[in-house]
Amino acid sequence: MKISVCIGSSCHLKGSHEVVRLFKEYIERHHLEDKITLNGTFCLGKCSDDGVSVQIDDGEIYGVTANNFEEFAMTHLSNL
Repeated sequence: MKISVCIGSSCHLKGSHEVVRLFKEYIERHHLEDKITLNGTFCLGKCSDDGVSVQIDDGEIYGVTANNFEEFAMTHLSNL
């Protein structure tokens, strides 16, 4: 699974650094280094949405924040 986290201007202001940190910690804590590739990317075109833009593989784009990260992870990453 490839997870791309926007690190562009708008998402940077929304906390992309914190979201990247949370992903790194989650991947390490659950020993998913061989199943998840974490990438930084620039604008995914969802700047007006809430949260930092995160895309799984080449699919849907989600708005992720520090507050909803655990829910996102349980929904999208727990089956790995």
